[in-house]
Amino acid sequence: QYGVKVYTDLNEGLKDVDVVIMLRLQRERMTGGLLPSEGEFYRLFGLTTARLAGAKPDAIVMHPGPINRGVEIESAVADGAHSVILNQVTYGIAIRMAVLSMAMSGQ
Repeated sequence: QYGVKVYTDLNEGLKDVDVVIMLRLQRERMTGGLLPSEGEFYRLFGLTTARLAGAKPDAIVMHPGPINRGVEIESAVADGAHSVILNQVTYGIAIRMAVLSMAMSGQ
């Protein structure tokens, strides 16, 4: 409807993408029975080297941190050539400060 495609299959959704944005699984929310175990979550939704192979060859991987390695993302992907995670985390605070400053000053 809004120009967005929704996929229920992660591998299908990763085909030919430019950017993969991962989010941190909040372990504190796993106790309510709404989410599978960490192992099951990783099996179903974890970003692995094999899954990333379906993306474009120059795709980048983003994650705001902190990373739960082996839960949301494989270490080889987080530390690999496609990852811009360290840059994202490094510059994230400065970017948010600049946006807040501009918003508060009416820009």
